[in-house]
This record gives sequence, structure tokens and C-alpha cells, in this order.
Amino acid sequence: MNRKATILRTTKETDITVEMALDGTGFIHSNCGIPFIDHMFASFAIHGGFNLTVECKGDTEVDDHHSVEDLGICFGQAIDEALEEKLGINRFGHATIPMDESLVRVVLDLSGRPFIHFDASLLEGRWAGNFDTGLIKEFFQAVAHNGNMTVHVDILHGGNPHHIVEAIFKAFGKALKEAVAIDEKRPIILPSTKGLL
Repeated sequence: MNRKATILRTTKETDITVEMALDGTGFIHSNCGIPFIDHMFASFAIHGGFNLTVECKGDTEVDDHHSVEDLGICFGQAIDEALEEKLGINRFGHATIPMDESLVRVVLDLSGRPFIHFDASLLEGRWAGNFDTGLIKEFFQAVAHNGNMTVHVDILHGGNPHHIVEAIFKAFGKALKEAVAIDEKRPIILPSTKGLL
């Protein structure tokens, strides 16, 4: 299959290119000016089996907020565009991923209806190196709304903020891999009683 998308976004704050292939091998190239996010994108791509190329120039001299939010916008748009008509997809996906003392569950529905549940209380006001982990909620809010999906992120246990965030990205990758997979028994069926996703 050839389900892929390229998203370009240029504002006064960021200049971003995201290329994503849903039926990939885990190839990753990320140069977004925020090394922590590059690392998270690698976790997503490798564990989800997606090909992902990201280039971002942002006003990180202000802080990382604009880049993180706009990367989420482009990330969500790339997923939505690569899904094309969504024929035959499983639609739903879930994964529960441990990383040492942290345990995270991600459940998603490629429903066409944007919604996010994300309790960020264990991340707000905390840092992984020089990265404000409270921004991860902003990223996934943008992904859900621009990817037209319902996303539930539950941090079941958590200590080290780096471990929590990495478990989120791994779980999101695994859940998305399940959701975008084609059901070989009904590859031309849209998985919706409404006939629309």
C-alpha cells in the first residue's frame, strides 16, 4: 500500500515539513530543533512501524511551545491525509506500555470526531532535561483535533517524566498501528454504521 502524506506549514513562528508513511518500516529522520521531541518521534515511528521525516525551524529562543503545538497540528494532518478514505481500517486501537516505573495506556478511534482526554497532572511543572513536559498535552491536543480522532491518554503510574512521555509516544505508535491496519476480511468496507468517518 502507499498510504502517505506530506504536510507543509509556515507561520511567523514555525516552518515545518512532516512526511509520514503509514505502511512503513520504522524509518525515522527528525530535526525539529528540540532533541527531546526528536527522541519521542523516534519512539513513535520505530514502535509503530511508520516512516516519519520531520523538519522544523521554530522560535525556540522564545520557548518550545509554538514548535510543539505546530508539530502536533502537522502530525495530526499527516495521519488524517495518509488514511485517504479509511476503507478497511480497524479504526480502533489501544496499547498499554510500561517504561520502568511508569505505565501508560493510549486508546484511540479514527472516528472523524476530534476529542482528547489527557490528564497531564503528572507532567505539569516537570522537566525532562530542559524540556517542559507539560507541553506534551498541547501536542496531543493538536494531533487529535487535526487528525480527526478520539484519543484517550491515561498515565496509570508515573515517576520519571522522561519515562512517562516516552511510554506515551510508544503507546500512541502501537495503538495507531492497530487502528490503521487493514482488515483483510473486509478491505473495502468503511468501519462505520453511519457510512462516514
